[in-house]
Amino acid sequence: MAKRSTLFIRIVEGKNLPIKDITGSSDPYCIVKIDNEAIIRTATIWKTLSPFWGEEYTVHLPPYFRTVSFYVLDEDSLSRDDVIGKVSISKEVLTAKPQGVDGWMNLTEIDPDEEVQGEIHLQISVLGYGDIPRKLCCQVLEARDLAKKDRNGASDPFVRVRYNGKTYESAVVKKSCYPRWNESFEFELDETLADTGLLSVEVWDWDLVSRNDFLGKVLFNINKLQSAQQEEGWFRLGPDKSKHSEYEGTLGSLRLQLRLRDEVVLTSSHYKPLTELLSQSVGSQLNGNWPDFIMLIDETTTAESRQEVANNLVKLFLGQGLVKEFLDVLFKLELEKTTEPNTLFRSNSLASKSMESFLKVAGMQYLHRLLGPIINRIFEEKKYVELDPSKLELKEAGCAGLHRQQTESDIIQQSSSLLQSYLSELLTSILQSASYCPLLICQVFHQLYLRVQERFSDPEYWKVKFIAVTSFLCLRFISPAIMSPKLFHLREKHADARTSRTLLLLAKAVQTIGNMDTLACCSKEPWMVCLQPAIQQGITQLKDFITKLVSCHKSEDLELQTRMSLQCGTMEKEGFLFLHRTKDKCMPMKSPFKKYCVTLSKDTLSYSRTQHSKKSSFISLPKIRAVEKVEEKCFGSANVMQIISSEDSGQQETLYLDCKSVNELNHWLSALRKACSHNTNTMSCYHPGIYKADRWSCCHQKEKSDPGCDKTRHGVTLQEWYDPLDADLEAQLIYQRLRSVKHAMRDKYKLREQQRVQETDSVRDQKKVDGLSKLFSILQDLHDAHAAVEEEERSKNKNVFLELQT
Repeated sequence: MAKRSTLFIRIVEGKNLPIKDITGSSDPYCIVKIDNEAIIRTATIWKTLSPFWGEEYTVHLPPYFRTVSFYVLDEDSLSRDDVIGKVSISKEVLTAKPQGVDGWMNLTEIDPDEEVQGEIHLQISVLGYGDIPRKLCCQVLEARDLAKKDRNGASDPFVRVRYNGKTYESAVVKKSCYPRWNESFEFELDETLADTGLLSVEVWDWDLVSRNDFLGKVLFNINKLQSAQQEEGWFRLGPDKSKHSEYEGTLGSLRLQLRLRDEVVLTSSHYKPLTELLSQSVGSQLNGNWPDFIMLIDETTTAESRQEVANNLVKLFLGQGLVKEFLDVLFKLELEKTTEPNTLFRSNSLASKSMESFLKVAGMQYLHRLLGPIINRIFEEKKYVELDPSKLELKEAGCAGLHRQQTESDIIQQSSSLLQSYLSELLTSILQSASYCPLLICQVFHQLYLRVQERFSDPEYWKVKFIAVTSFLCLRFISPAIMSPKLFHLREKHADARTSRTLLLLAKAVQTIGNMDTLACCSKEPWMVCLQPAIQQGITQLKDFITKLVSCHKSEDLELQTRMSLQCGTMEKEGFLFLHRTKDKCMPMKSPFKKYCVTLSKDTLSYSRTQHSKKSSFISLPKIRAVEKVEEKCFGSANVMQIISSEDSGQQETLYLDCKSVNELNHWLSALRKACSHNTNTMSCYHPGIYKADRWSCCHQKEKSDPGCDKTRHGVTLQEWYDPLDADLEAQLIYQRLRSVKHAMRDKYKLREQQRVQETDSVRDQKKVDGLSKLFSILQDLHDAHAAVEEEERSKNKNVFLELQT
């Protein structure tokens, strides 16, 4: 059994942001933090006070997280980025709205006294007995993960302890977010204070010139403490009292969509009957007709939940090696409902959403190889491209030659040539991609091609089988990726206005080719006529490509290949790496990072000088003991991570990876933590700093073998398309979905049976009813298993409470 929290985040847009630049505008971007840990950075939207991001993320969280915060900043190239404001949403608010939070939320001013983080280790005791005056002793041991208040990426913390009007201060520990004090402070215990006696432990950042910065505090009720005599442990630092903001309502707002899902995932044995029944419903021997589960799921799925249901079903059937059969059932259902071929697969049906999900899971590497070069070329060239005369801007196009302004005709002719060049390169890439398109995708398209050919066999419908394939490949996969390359991880940032327009025009051309109808496009947008010859040639080339794509041969090892590819979660990225051996006494003065191509595979993390050269070094994944971030002050970068592994000799090795952005950093952290989730020899604490000048930069301990000063983190991970399949989680999500529509499924089934013509095969009818009863019985068994787990949890918590009371 495992508890899992998943947060769906969509950062939609902002409006009415304040002006931060001398140009009368701003360059806003968002940082998303989970309990003060930055996990996501959106792209910067330049020169606007109403930015649109439209970025989506799925984050796996520890059940004990408290808040998710969205910070809006203005990017500056010459100085530190300006903070505009933030939106904070507590876990309680998200839990209270299981359907999700969707709406505009006002940005609030950031109060430094509320921006606290970290924990402090204290030992508080009451000393003295009988006639001896009793004393209150507060021993301040250490702190960890304090907020960084200074420009060097650290703080100079000290502690202020207050009780009954008296105040003591500790020594200042310079340049550390993991200070160690080991100081004790004593107060005369005032017995008259009773319930009102409070001990306040505050942490501050010392500043020589400006006023000290507040880092957080902990309050203790002395009356409760006296009954326990002593209290020791790590205590989370809390904020000071919030002040009323004078800028409330004037900093603009964000439109956010958030949904938190908490799941208790049972052991695999509980889900096996449901998985087997769903597998039988798409089995070829049953022809998808018993007991019509997929049809019932399709009919009872709402538009809002259809994409999520499609994702879960696709992943579950991929894990069972039956995704081709599952999609084939959906193809048949869709074809049965379609009478007009022009509308085939154009709606957001379960079939369409399932194919979208399938292509992203099985074809994202294919997409990157296919589109990467042309997308990079367009971004690098930044050419002005426009065909629509009503949108032409002569000043944007520049001069054609010395002192000669370009005419509209010049610009359109030049734009047409550029677009034809881009389109030709893309079509060539598509034609060549048949050799490396994943076999499973080829087989699914082959099945789709045959089903449509059977359904619309008349000669007048000869194009429909091609359009069925292109409606998914071009209209729902390639074209959206061209229009929004960042959302498909093809680029790190959104395109600027000029590049975005070029991408849109190219995507329109691809859509026209996918529709295989040049006349329809040119009638709606006559300015596209200049591309008609290139589009007509593209249609011919695309038909040849589809014919080749669907002519693949069956592989006997397909199911094994599918499962292996989903289990290992392979990915490739480039980063700047430096291997720091434990025998080294100090870090080099100059930058230690050199560029390597890093590859994470099923068993190893390897790296080499170039992408295609032989991997020069390997780290076995089972030997990795921790994957953690590194303090900003260590290398002057906030995006450095460390991989701590153990050698056969018992020595520890540390590999540092400098990433380009907080997003790349967290993608690597997430991928490695998932890959090492079953490692047994993991570390419970680590050093977030580096060992330099004979001491650790984080806590100033002098021995290199000293234990770490901060606890290791394994909680926050980002979901990616290359994630290993979690069959139990997918089965749990499908169970929750089926349970929520159980009554609707029963009603739909009865209604459809009444409308059917009476069948003579009574055995087949009885088999359907028995199958539906079996589904409901399985759902009830899973419900009972969850209830038993909840009861066991309540009983355990009750026993813990009784122990504390005694």
